Amino acid sequence: MVLVKSDIGGNITRLENKYLSNPTEFNHLYSMVQAEIAAKTTKSSSSCTNGLLWLTRAMDFLVELFRNLVSHPDWTMSQACTDSYSKTLKKWHGWLASSSFTVAMKLAPDRKKFMDVISGSGDVNADMEKFCSTFSPHLEENHKFLVSVGLDDMKAS
Repeated sequence: MVLVKSDIGGNITRLENKYLSNPTEFNHLYSMVQAEIAAKTTKSSSSCTNGLLWLTRAMDFLVELFRNLVSHPDWTMSQACTDSYSKTLKKWHGWLASSSFTVAMKLAPDRKKFMDVISGSGDVNADMEKFCSTFSPHLEENHKFLVSVGLDDMKAS
């Protein structure tokens, strides 16, 4: 999960830095993308467009992972992650990234240990269900926006 966390953190930092460069102009995520469309820099690996796209995809993966953990209490973390990856990120990754994911799954944490780490003091299954139901519409909105500007289909470089 370190790779997912690092990827998400890097994309958040990229978007945050762009926002901080001009909070008035970039008061919405989509305004960052619109500026890059105008500058023709959306496809750069360091673009905010790329950051928003991959952040959205990573969060799609996490939502699917939480759904799997709730729906399949008998699955190992590796099973839950692999299924989530197949449904969300795999089609956007090339051979190297896909192979790396397969290797990383051999290092997946024990399900109980993972659940203990994320559970805090509440009902972890209820919290995951709530997160999935409340966060999914935001991800869908991002995808719709990216589709509307023709940028939801970029693959990993």
